[in-house]
Amino acid sequence: MSETNAPTPAQKTALAPDVRRLDERAARAWTERMAVRPLGDGRYAVDSQSGATYVVDLTERSCTCPDNQIRHNRCKHIRRVGIEITTRRVPAPGKRAASCDACGIETFVPEDDDEPHLCAACRLENGDVVRDREADDRLVVVRVTPERADEVLIEGVGETVADYPTNADYPADDLVAEVVYLSDLTRSASPRRYSFPLSRLERVDDAEIVDRDLREQVPAATQE
Repeated sequence: MSETNAPTPAQKTALAPDVRRLDERAARAWTERMAVRPLGDGRYAVDSQSGATYVVDLTERSCTCPDNQIRHNRCKHIRRVGIEITTRRVPAPGKRAASCDACGIETFVPEDDDEPHLCAACRLENGDVVRDREADDRLVVVRVTPERADEVLIEGVGETVADYPTNADYPADDLVAEVVYLSDLTRSASPRRYSFPLSRLERVDDAEIVDRDLREQVPAATQE
């Protein structure tokens, strides 16, 4: 659906270039045994093949190893951190590893993000157009809440989202998404919001459904 899915085994395996064409430090960055651990704030611990542990700070483009500190070279440890980030073994600066709150797979999320942790396949954002799997209606996402379907009461009904009859086939612990009907956007500047289990919604190609002018209005029309 719309940070990149969590890495698959294939994505986690770095496809090394022809190391014979690389300079010595680049070749060692690709071939030596190293373990990279994120420390937060753009810093990474690198356990070197020699047994020593160094700290790489990508913000400062520095490493605590002698090659960087004394000779001021872009050392193999800095290069290795770059490789690990590119191949999605470790999160980039500003990100951290987390389990997707919807499907449980590992993904990377902003370090200071208080919103639900969602992978690319499960993430829906304000203004996204989705299809109701049950009624085939088109809806526009306002937000995905951190509340579960069995915790959210439907206003005027007295039942939770999970207890609502048409939601019986969806998990009771599903996250709840607030949406508005696409058709309501054309009739009201403040359309009524509805609560749906997240897995009941399927992203669709809004370019085929919403004309250009309306798509430009969707985020503003659905903001809190």
